[in-house]
Amino acid sequence: MCFFLLNVSVIDLGYISTTVPKAMGNSLWETRALSYEGCATQIFLFISLLAAEFEFLTVMAYDRYVAICKPLHYGTLLGSRACVHMAAAAWGSCFFYALLNTANTFSIPLCQSNSLGQFFCEIPQILELSCTHSYLRELGIIVVGVLVAFCCFVFIVVSYVQILRAVLRIPSEQGRHKAFSTCLPHLAVVSLFISIGALAYLKPSSISSPSLDLAV
Repeated sequence: MCFFLLNVSVIDLGYISTTVPKAMGNSLWETRALSYEGCATQIFLFISLLAAEFEFLTVMAYDRYVAICKPLHYGTLLGSRACVHMAAAAWGSCFFYALLNTANTFSIPLCQSNSLGQFFCEIPQILELSCTHSYLRELGIIVVGVLVAFCCFVFIVVSYVQILRAVLRIPSEQGRHKAFSTCLPHLAVVSLFISIGALAYLKPSSISSPSLDLAV
């Protein structure tokens, strides 16, 4: 778990480093300029880190499942080599997905404007500047990402259903409390991550507005 927490900490530090320093610099120098290459870099890093966080939260759910439901097999199923392999698979798949997304986004001709309604580059704002219907290619990749995210979500839910069933079979109240206490921080992070992500990107257009999008 500490190894996975280290990866998540690096991811969260990357989030801050991807968007905030440039926004602060623009504020200090009273400019809103961002180069084309800088925008592409922001999108690539933001998508890869976003996907990596969800994948690592999924792996951490599996870690809790093995620790509580199969404690005698923990060293075998989650040894150092297995952890490294899972981390490498998560990072590799996320970078590849982000690369596809970024390449597709910036292959679309932009002719509406060069002004984004956001303090950092995001795909929805870039697509709004397109004057063609070629963004359907990007939509296909986004659909694939949503399907993968849905699979991760289902895996987390199934893992915690199994954990709940195992915990309820523990005879002592102290044992149940100890098992639950190891899961609550992870559950809180997953709930916050999914709820805010859904609010930011899946809210209906009827309640969408530039100011609300910026705040979320």
